[in-house]
Amino acid sequence: MIVSVTFLSMCVLGFSQGGTQTIPSVDLKTMDGKTINSSTFSNNGKPMVINFWATWCKPCVLELSNMAEIYDTWAKETGVKVIAISIDDTRSMARVAPFVNGKAWEYEVYIDPNSDFKRAMNVPNVPHTFLIDGSGKIVWQHTSYADGDENELYEMIKKLAKGESIK
Repeated sequence: MIVSVTFLSMCVLGFSQGGTQTIPSVDLKTMDGKTINSSTFSNNGKPMVINFWATWCKPCVLELSNMAEIYDTWAKETGVKVIAISIDDTRSMARVAPFVNGKAWEYEVYIDPNSDFKRAMNVPNVPHTFLIDGSGKIVWQHTSYADGDENELYEMIKKLAKGESIK
């Protein structure tokens, strides 16, 4: 048990050093049940947003819906890609695809039914949003959601797209 706690503490400490962490390698499910590894996430040198959410989480759905309204503009202006990671478990994961299709979200959506990716990214609660720069480094993260948070995120995406630092 001591080894597990020590290892977990080292992982948390290593991850908390902003801007130096990359996306861990974890198997996820596509909405049609195929397996994909998170290490394959890329956007050809352009920024990415990874958003952890759940169908039962009202702030999550609001955040992704508000982002969906302006996502086309974001993508055209900056080349950003949004990846939505559902943490719905094995009992509710069958609801994810119909839910996403009903919302008409154009994001890449994956399911983390055992919360392996959630744990690897040290996500305590949803919604939890990560901004990844063009080289694959996590440069910013945010928990919770309030109306308008997507505007702050977009300002940082624009800076990254121009090669500027967000610090």
